[in-house]
Amino acid sequence: MRSSVLLVGITALALAACSPSTTNRTPTPTNGKTSAGPSSSSPQPPGPDVPKVANPLTLTQVKEAPCNAMTERQAGELLGPGAAPKERLDGAAGPSCMWSIPSTTRPLVDVIFGRTPDGGTASVYEAKGGAYKFVEPLPPIDGYPLTAYGTTDERPSGKCSVALGATDTETIGIVTELSEANIGKKDPCDAAREAAIRVLTTVRGGN
Repeated sequence: MRSSVLLVGITALALAACSPSTTNRTPTPTNGKTSAGPSSSSPQPPGPDVPKVANPLTLTQVKEAPCNAMTERQAGELLGPGAAPKERLDGAAGPSCMWSIPSTTRPLVDVIFGRTPDGGTASVYEAKGGAYKFVEPLPPIDGYPLTAYGTTDERPSGKCSVALGATDTETIGIVTELSEANIGKKDPCDAAREAAIRVLTTVRGGN
């Protein structure tokens, strides 16, 4: 088996949900306020400059069991041996699953599914310069748009939140945080993209 892709120093590149504080929490991408992804009062179709989703995903089943978003092997590839999931179905932002190494505050990876359509990637783009001071498109994953965002740019502190476009009006939120050992050495948004690749692979497999 190949070694973990995200390693801390020589052992494991740590990922985590932004602003960790307790074990049962909803990710807070940038300023400590509860938020797992873009939000919109009513879903809007993407504008001409917003990447569209050619093959929409159905998220109904994975929302009922969010820890099915990644396999044990995938979590181990990201975080190293012993990564364990913690499901939360009643989070304010929606059902989520957080993977971590027991007895540590980081690394962590949080995957969040909104309760209702959130406006998709279009809502992230529309919030640029407003609610989100930091919006940066990342390379798409097999045609699915991926966008880093936040009320501020927290990459210097090892944090990154991304929105993976599942449909034109719905995203999957993925929040990551690097280990203390890798802050300033690794790009947390690269780590978030690695997590998004695995989530997409698993969710597509269930569609």
